Amino acid sequence: MYRILLADDEGIMLTSMKTIIETNFGSNCEIATAKTGRIVVELSNEFKPDIIFMDIRMPGMSGLEAMKEIRKTNENIIFIVVTAYDKFDYAKEAVGLGAFDFLTKPVKKQVLIDVLTKAMQQSEKEHKNKIDNLRIKEKLETVIPIIENGFINDVLLSENDCNENSYYLELMDMKEKYGFVILLQFGENLENGILTNPVGTSLRIQKFYQDIRSVIKQYYKAIIGPVMSNKLILVIPTDQENVNYEERIRIIELTRNMLKSMKEQVDAKYRAGIGRPKEMESIKESYLEAFHALKEGKGHVAHVEDYPIGCGYEGDYPAELEKQLFCAIEKNETDTAYEQASDFFDWMEKVHGSQMDNIRLKVLEFVMRAEQTAFSNGGMNYSFQYRENYLENVMNIKNLSQLKVWFLSKIKEVCHNLATKKEEQSVSLINQAKIYMEQNFEKDISLDEVSRTINISPYYFSKLFKEETGENFIDYLTEIRILKAKELLKDQSYSIKEVCAKSGYSDPNYFSRIFKKKENLTPSEYRERG
Repeated sequence: MYRILLADDEGIMLTSMKTIIETNFGSNCEIATAKTGRIVVELSNEFKPDIIFMDIRMPGMSGLEAMKEIRKTNENIIFIVVTAYDKFDYAKEAVGLGAFDFLTKPVKKQVLIDVLTKAMQQSEKEHKNKIDNLRIKEKLETVIPIIENGFINDVLLSENDCNENSYYLELMDMKEKYGFVILLQFGENLENGILTNPVGTSLRIQKFYQDIRSVIKQYYKAIIGPVMSNKLILVIPTDQENVNYEERIRIIELTRNMLKSMKEQVDAKYRAGIGRPKEMESIKESYLEAFHALKEGKGHVAHVEDYPIGCGYEGDYPAELEKQLFCAIEKNETDTAYEQASDFFDWMEKVHGSQMDNIRLKVLEFVMRAEQTAFSNGGMNYSFQYRENYLENVMNIKNLSQLKVWFLSKIKEVCHNLATKKEEQSVSLINQAKIYMEQNFEKDISLDEVSRTINISPYYFSKLFKEETGENFIDYLTEIRILKAKELLKDQSYSIKEVCAKSGYSDPNYFSRIFKKKENLTPSEYRERG
């Protein structure tokens, strides 16, 4: 059913067009008519037409003026302009208002039918696109919270500042380089700065989670996490690396208003802690600031700048370079770590070149911190005496160039240890397994037994064994047993049954099948050929 509005100040013209449409399109159309521009505007709101045949010249408000007014509230109506004058006099303005086509009076029957048919097809296409877009929007409204929750969980569960969340940001089409965290907390009442009944309130908030999300989205283009305990984490993307005083006040006021709207949606007491903008790769730092602001703050909204915490850096200290260095070490990016360590040393030499002892201390600090990173990630084994010569070595170095060489060699050594230690540990475990299998192949040993012997889970052992040897556990064990059987078959003093038992098989028939499968000969045939 198409709603069609015919607008013309000539009654004969209206009757003629209406008759043609009803005769040729019948029950597919519902038709309304108007003789003035003002009535057209009123009917466009009440009748909600899909297509309007608009006469340009009408008493009072002209057709073009009526089109402008209607376009303010409805972008989807299809306008077909009707005029007794040369259409080019009005084409430019009408096209700007989205006219679909032009008809010149007197309008021929077939021309009207053809234009209306095309307009109906266009309306149907737009209607279908609208439905498709609504379906896509519904699907996105289901998927987006899952992606946002995944991003927030990734931020919280990362053990350092080097978490890689670019995948989530790409999915959410986030272009901003920075972001800050707002940590929301809710409860039933606020007593001595503490929100009461956190569990009960959390259950209520969870019930209205989608409504709360809608409120937040009205104030911030936020990445919203799941309800955890009685807290909700928001990451607010921004292009600003720093927040000045005016912007901080604006954020605080905006957050206050957001809490008021949330209270109207779900009756509870709300508080918020706000962190500073950080690079998206380091957004956890802003979360920690928001957490401390919430903890230290006394009001409903607390910004970290109002409750200074932690330490700062004086002067032009290259804090970002330091951070990148240790991220590179943890990720085992040897070349990058080496380059950044070199750049950091060059900064010390340039700015504090006369302070040899301070540079020695910083070098020792960085080396030990790098080694601690390696210890924590399984890249080194700790020994109390591991660093017994460090202090002596550093103090005996008399110039900066030699100290730089020592420093960079230690950073490179840490990266090398991280790269090789895990591999060595894996190889060591597999070697232990191989030795156990070679010493106990006569027994009825299993993958579970061997994995228990080297103290790792059967699933991980199976995967690791395949990665290191290129074959699975049972195939490797079979090779050991068949090799031993071949040796024993050369000794005529052993019967086939004894060879079977000494090779780790309890069933001679099974042993014979396995042997033939591997050697293309039965044990007896192999002995005869030997």
